[in-house]
Amino acid sequence: MVLIAAAVCTKGGKTIISRQFVEMTKARIEGLLAAFPKLMSSGKQHTFVETESVRYVYQIMEKLYMLLITTKASNILEDLETLRLFARVSVNLAQIRTFVEMDSHEERVYQAVRFTQEKEAKNKMREKAKELQRIRLEANKKGGMGKNVSSFGSGYGSGTSFSSSSNVGDSANYIPEPVKPSYTPVQKTLASGLSAMKLGGKSRDVDSFVDQLKEEGETVIAASAQSIIKNTVAPIEVTRNEPVHLRQEEKLNVRVSRDGGVHNFELHGLVTLNISDERWGRIRVQLENEDTRGMQLQTHPNVDKELFRTRGQIGLKVPTKPFPLNTDVGVLKWRLQAQDETALPISINCWPSENGEGGCDVNIEYELEQKDLELNDVHINIPLPIGSNPVISEFDGAYSHEARKNLLIWSLELIDSSNKSGSLEFSVQNARPVDFFPLHVSFSSKTPYAKIKV
Repeated sequence: MVLIAAAVCTKGGKTIISRQFVEMTKARIEGLLAAFPKLMSSGKQHTFVETESVRYVYQIMEKLYMLLITTKASNILEDLETLRLFARVSVNLAQIRTFVEMDSHEERVYQAVRFTQEKEAKNKMREKAKELQRIRLEANKKGGMGKNVSSFGSGYGSGTSFSSSSNVGDSANYIPEPVKPSYTPVQKTLASGLSAMKLGGKSRDVDSFVDQLKEEGETVIAASAQSIIKNTVAPIEVTRNEPVHLRQEEKLNVRVSRDGGVHNFELHGLVTLNISDERWGRIRVQLENEDTRGMQLQTHPNVDKELFRTRGQIGLKVPTKPFPLNTDVGVLKWRLQAQDETALPISINCWPSENGEGGCDVNIEYELEQKDLELNDVHINIPLPIGSNPVISEFDGAYSHEARKNLLIWSLELIDSSNKSGSLEFSVQNARPVDFFPLHVSFSSKTPYAKIKV
C-alpha cells in the first residue's frame, strides 16, 4: 500500500490538517484536497472515489471528512483498516438503545392524533350508515309502490347527476371505504369517497397519551378524519315545477394501481320518480337504453318487468293503486363492473422521478377517456411528505397546498372534449417517488355515464 497523505477537511474542501507521507509540493496536495468535494455524489453509498491517478478513501465525521489519499494500486481493505486508525466513533450503550428503538416524540404525537381521527371517522361512518338505513326504511313504509294500471302521459321534469370517487396508486396502500355506495334523497348533499389510514395500537393507551400531552401544554388538534381526503360535490338544487319529476343519479368508485391496471370499477345508477299531482299517479315512463357495455338493469319488484323488457316502459304491474304522491320512489337501478381501462371516464398519469438532490420532480397528467362526458369540479388530491413545501413550475386549472393535511389539491372546474388533457409539474425536497401515492380523484357530472335516456 502506498499512502500519499492523510487529511481532515470540510465538506467544502477547506483543509483543517494534512500530513504527507511522500514528497510532494504544497500546491499539489492543496489541488488534490480541493478536487475531492467535486468528485462526491449523493447517489453513491460507498466511501471511496477514484480519479485517473489517485484514490480517496474517506469517513464522514459530522461536518468533516477524514480522508486518505492513496495510489490506485493500493489494497482497499488495507486502506479502510488504516482509516480506522485515524478516526473511530465512540458509541455508548444509551446511544445504541436509542438508535434501535428510534423513539420519536413527534411521531408519537402524530400517531396519537391520527388514531383519534380514525376512531372519530369510524363512529361517524356508523352513525351515517344507521341514518341511511333509517331513511330507506321510512321511504319503503311511506311509498310502498302501489299497484298500478295503464295511462301514459307527458310533460314531466327530470334531473341528472353523476358523481365519482377513485383512488390511483399501489393497491397495497389502498383501504376500501367501509360504507358501500348508497342512494340518498334529493335534498341530501352528494359527497365524495373517504379514504383514511388505519393505525395500530390500543385506544386506551393512545387516549391516555393524548391527555398527558394536553396536561404538558401540547396543542393536540383532533380534527375529523373526513378532513384528511375529502372533496364535497356542491349540492344539486332540484326545482320541481312539474307534476312528474324524474331524477337520474349515478355513483362511480374506481381503484387503479400505479402501473395502470384496474383493480375495481363499480358503477351504480338509480332512477327515482316523484309525482306531486294525483292525476299522473298511473303514468308510464319511456326509457331508451343505448348502452352496450353490459349494464345490469333491475326494476322495482312492483314494476311490470315484461312491459319494461318489451317496450322499455316503466309502469306498475297491478292497476289498483297509483304511485305514491310527493315521495321519491326508486323505479330502476343499474350496475356495471369492469376491469378494462377503456371504461375509465378519466385517466391520471403520475410520474415522480428523483432529481439527484434528495428530492423528486413530479409530473401529473390527466386525459378524458370518455369524450361525451363533461366532468365538473374535478379535484385530484396528491399526498406529500410530512413538512414538505412543493414548488409549482407549470399547471392547468388551479391548485392549493394543504400543509396541515400534507396534501396538494389540483382543481379543475371543467373537463370536456375541448379541455380533455392537462398537466401539473412540481418539485419537492426530501422526497421519494412512493410518497406521492395513492392519489384520490373526485368529480361530478351532469352527463350520465350510462347511455340510458329518460
